[in-house]
Amino acid sequence: MFYKFAAVLTTLLAIYVYRSGRAFFHHVFTVPDLPKGYFVGGDYRNHCVVIKDKKDNRLNHCEHMLFWDHLDEEDHVTNRFILLSCDPGRREWNTVMGPMYDPDPFGQLWIYSTETGSLSPVSLANYPEGHDFHPVGFDVYPSKAGAPSNLFLVNHARENSTIEQFVLDPAQPTVATHVRTLTSSYFVAPNSVSLSSPTSFYLTNDHLMTYRLPRPFGSILSTIETIGGPPLTWVAHVTVLPDGSIEHKFAALGIAFANGVALSRDGLRLAVASSSMAKVHFYKRDPSTDDLTPDRDVIVPFGPDNVMYDDDDTLIVAGHPHFPSFVAVVENKPGAKVPSWAVSIRPFAANEDGESEGQKNSHSKKTGYDSRAPLSASAIAPASSTDEVETIFQSDGSVYGTATTGLIDSRTGAFYLTGLYEDGVLVCYPEPRSI
Repeated sequence: MFYKFAAVLTTLLAIYVYRSGRAFFHHVFTVPDLPKGYFVGGDYRNHCVVIKDKKDNRLNHCEHMLFWDHLDEEDHVTNRFILLSCDPGRREWNTVMGPMYDPDPFGQLWIYSTETGSLSPVSLANYPEGHDFHPVGFDVYPSKAGAPSNLFLVNHARENSTIEQFVLDPAQPTVATHVRTLTSSYFVAPNSVSLSSPTSFYLTNDHLMTYRLPRPFGSILSTIETIGGPPLTWVAHVTVLPDGSIEHKFAALGIAFANGVALSRDGLRLAVASSSMAKVHFYKRDPSTDDLTPDRDVIVPFGPDNVMYDDDDTLIVAGHPHFPSFVAVVENKPGAKVPSWAVSIRPFAANEDGESEGQKNSHSKKTGYDSRAPLSASAIAPASSTDEVETIFQSDGSVYGTATTGLIDSRTGAFYLTGLYEDGVLVCYPEPRSI
């Protein structure tokens, strides 16, 4: 009996090491030797600045951000804003990593103009009285020719997590009007949203065993799931019907800690961050059915948080290189700081023979890449045969830590980065600034 048990245990351990050993070694046991700061566009000391709320200091603990584009009749961008979801009370209320002490303080949406640099809080109109507001992932549809935009947002409220629907009017961009609250037993641990139409979206659920379980099971089991990386989470597709009911279907199963999700500009590819496995899953999408087919995986040198496509359908990925440091900040340990890392993922172009540059390098066993960064991604993550991975920003936490979402505005070349436990938003410009 003992030998059978030992054989089963050894087999399970071997499977775990095969699946998760690399991520566990690099992102739990190993502290990365990152620089104080690095920006691919130039010296971070005169290219990067942190934008803050100087009046009330509420632009902090920001989880997600995205572009809200205003388009003309020909779909040309006439104005571009950045919307941000922030929660100054995150240190007291975090349903993903804990703790869950005080859900009373409200989170905050912000709007930033890329044209003028103005920053304003977004007020919530018609929001239900007594309903918590702890915004996490969200998405907004572009406004065309002045038409209002639908916004869907994950809300980690005290009783259960919900999806909130708002309307944003370009005529009043600092007001989000609440439409309805969506609830479902399928929303076990909703995290990130990516719209496939004005009234439908892909939604990640990041845990099966959540922090909301009774103590001590919630904290223990969710941590085991986070570190162990069992493939227990999923991506769903949700359609909101005119009466407010929803149609829900599972789109992708068997993901370890499904976190950020992003639909490509052409609508044909979906990217999903697997935080526990330190990789990004890519799926092919059928626009007529919203069904997903696995395409490829790309390993990144950190636990990816959110993923965002830029105007050229290059994927921007930001995340956390060292899990214990992240936990130390969550637990408010004195002097703790969390490294940040952001990369771009761009498919290799095929040559005349139909072979990608990545395949050619793979055949010749050239594994070095990302050569400009002080700590190359190649030191941690094996080279991809399908995609080029390049560091945009990295820091040991001294300049900016707890990176969650990265954006690149291809019109200006500016790079934006949010930090889950940071004060303000990092902006790096392609040209030196007077800072």
